[in-house]
Amino acid sequence: MHIKSEPKGFTLIELLVVIAIVAILAVVVVLTLNPAELLRQARDSNRIQDLNTVKVGLSQYLADVGSPSITSGAAYNCYVSGPATTFTPNCGFTAIAASGLYTVVTTTAANSRKIDGNGWIPTNFNQISSGSPFGQLPVDPLQSGDNFYRYVASSTALTFELKAPLESAKFTNATNGVAATDGGTSSTAYETGTSLGY
Repeated sequence: MHIKSEPKGFTLIELLVVIAIVAILAVVVVLTLNPAELLRQARDSNRIQDLNTVKVGLSQYLADVGSPSITSGAAYNCYVSGPATTFTPNCGFTAIAASGLYTVVTTTAANSRKIDGNGWIPTNFNQISSGSPFGQLPVDPLQSGDNFYRYVASSTALTFELKAPLESAKFTNATNGVAATDGGTSSTAYETGTSLGY
């Protein structure tokens, strides 16, 4: 005689133990990866790439255009990539701020990305003989608080500096972070350009 056995399933206790183990592992993974820090690092990487792209464009412009104009008005204008209505503009360049002889120049949201001299950088990139190296000027991924790109230049010395505040612990590490090793004066911002003394 053949006895038919019923298939056995998991008991309630076994299911609860498995769920508890999975929950503990999920908490450990989230705490280890720190998704908020990863997002800050991604935005910082984007900022660094944006400013390096603009640096290349400005360098091409200076090398190619016969009478380059990389500023508008006074030599100590500090250009910011956002409209003044969304933040209280500050220059963020140590030497210029200490002199007190600067003006913060902002733009409208509609114009900020233009490459024809009306964007947040007052340089007409369309004058480069091979064409502009980008279709529009980049802006900070957040565009709020202190998160705006900054630009200052000297029309007489034909030098410039670009600056972007960084937000991740990795990139602002005082020992080996990007902000500490980029050659600039700020420990919380990425600085690049042909002269980092502004």
